Amino acid sequence: MIEKMKFLSIAGPKDDIDRVVEQYLSKYEIHLENALSELKTVASLRPYTETNPYKAELQTAAGLMESYHSHLTQTSSKKLSLKEAVETVQSLDGKLQTLTKQKEELEKEADVIRNSINNVIPFANLNYNLKDILHFKYVKFRFGRMPRDYYNKFMTYIYNTIDTVIHPCMEDADYIWAVYFVPQALCDKIDAIYASMHFERFFLADEYEGTPEVATHTLESHLSDICESIRSVEQQIVSAIDEQKDQLAAAYEKLSTYSTNFDVRKMAACTKQDNHTFYILCGWMSQSDANAFQQEVEQDEDTFCFVEDQHENIVSKPPTKLKNPKLFKPFEMFIRMYGLPSYDEIDPTIILGLTYSFLFGFMFGDVGQGLCLMIGGFLLYRAKKMNLAAIISCCGFFSTIFGFMFGSLFGFETILEPLWLHPKTAMTKLPFIGNLNTVFVVAVAMGMGIVLMTMIINVINRLRCHDTENAWFDTNGVAGIVFYGALAATVTLYMTGHALPATAVLVVMFVLPLAVIFFKEPLAALIEKKAQVMPKEKGMFFVQGFFELFEVCLSYFSNTLSFVRVGAFAVSHAAMMEVVLMLSGAEAGNPNWLIVILGNLFVCGMEGLIVGIQVLRLEYYELFSRFYKGTGREFRPYGKKEQAQ
Repeated sequence: MIEKMKFLSIAGPKDDIDRVVEQYLSKYEIHLENALSELKTVASLRPYTETNPYKAELQTAAGLMESYHSHLTQTSSKKLSLKEAVETVQSLDGKLQTLTKQKEELEKEADVIRNSINNVIPFANLNYNLKDILHFKYVKFRFGRMPRDYYNKFMTYIYNTIDTVIHPCMEDADYIWAVYFVPQALCDKIDAIYASMHFERFFLADEYEGTPEVATHTLESHLSDICESIRSVEQQIVSAIDEQKDQLAAAYEKLSTYSTNFDVRKMAACTKQDNHTFYILCGWMSQSDANAFQQEVEQDEDTFCFVEDQHENIVSKPPTKLKNPKLFKPFEMFIRMYGLPSYDEIDPTIILGLTYSFLFGFMFGDVGQGLCLMIGGFLLYRAKKMNLAAIISCCGFFSTIFGFMFGSLFGFETILEPLWLHPKTAMTKLPFIGNLNTVFVVAVAMGMGIVLMTMIINVINRLRCHDTENAWFDTNGVAGIVFYGALAATVTLYMTGHALPATAVLVVMFVLPLAVIFFKEPLAALIEKKAQVMPKEKGMFFVQGFFELFEVCLSYFSNTLSFVRVGAFAVSHAAMMEVVLMLSGAEAGNPNWLIVILGNLFVCGMEGLIVGIQVLRLEYYELFSRFYKGTGREFRPYGKKEQAQ
């Protein structure tokens, strides 16, 4: 069902808006509307323009909560004043920024040292003071590496022909790391020769003391000290957060509340008078909340509340707030997928819950599998609060009921005596048709009954909206109900052997509703006392009306036959389980229980999914299309976090 809404206008002194929001509106659910848009006819109104003073501190607190969420609690029972909340955030943020900057500087220094170590390690077996090498005056040096193949060619064909000394230091499968020395006067020429042999130079900074081995040990020791300093800073950060985690959570909650309350101003309007400036807030409340709110502010001299009961005088349409019994609440998920009902529509949640579960059970009737779905869905819903799990549990309940009706227990049809029939073997003899599976006949009859019910609901919806034409003369209106009901009665009478009354119903009630549907626009214009009853283009009207009427008859026929698949799935389910039992050897009296279990799991998973999708298709296409628009907008209480669906 849809909760009744009331439109409230709340006014008071401009400086009093924070108190009203904190004292009153925070306790009630109100869907705020833009006051300037709602009060277009009111002169001398202006927007409430003020900068949120809590935004910066709230963003800082949110950043801290996100950055250090693993060390923090998300909620706290601690209560802080606004001043204490701001001081907590500023103090903690300043301390953490200082420590973080220290950590970043230490990490940069550590990266530099690691780079230095990586550069000097390949030359560790060079037993010479690096400081001396780096300060040679008449001899140039080059540290680097050369591909192994080119190194061998260089040593074989070139090395002895040029003035250079090369000292190999480290090697692997691909490269030889080495340092070579050349006279300063010949360095350009010899460097070119080394470059042609793909010698890749490394540049060592003037920062090493002693041999490469000694320098490596010195740098590694320094790196260890820096890493220890980093760990010390990290521990200080964790300690600072741990000491303030409750205060930070409480501060975040306080700032979030104040920021949200302050942002109410975005939806408010103000009077333009210099003296005694007032704010105005507009929004929707449920009838119960609105009554309680009115009673509470009656004694408040600075707060005025006006309730508008006539929704026709309001610019915005009432939002939709669903309120259904706990059993049917999970089915709201399917309603939201299609679209929320508008405020004037009938909430189809209960109708969908009953028809969806019933049709699923009819198509998937098995005591064992139904119990598994019911119990498994229930346990999953209790553990995870998943709406889909609750829907599966409801469907499992109806599957169990129809399992008893069909006498099926995990596919075995000899253990239980059916309370009604076996889907595969039950046949009904019909006039003009002959023998037809009873399940198919019942499915079509059931579908016709459901379609008639949705057409009745559509008439109610259209009357609520004062839509005379569609309420009385549409294919899903009163004319459509009379036509389709007469068609259903005619078919029923013929199939039960009552040909004479069936013919009478067909003659009397078949032509007249179609004529009403054909002339629905002129009839609506006549009732509404419009000046022009018939359209100017009469020829086009009749041609268009003829094809539309043909389409209507075709849609009635196709929609009715769509429910044949309900019976088809009931029969196919029994047939699939028969195949499983046959493969397991159950017919021979010695079943392979592993195949029986796996087969039941497969059928339960695969066919259960297919049946669920097919039933949802029937709901959306065959039923909702007749009476439901789903154009409503959701009731969104200001300042409330959205609930997970």
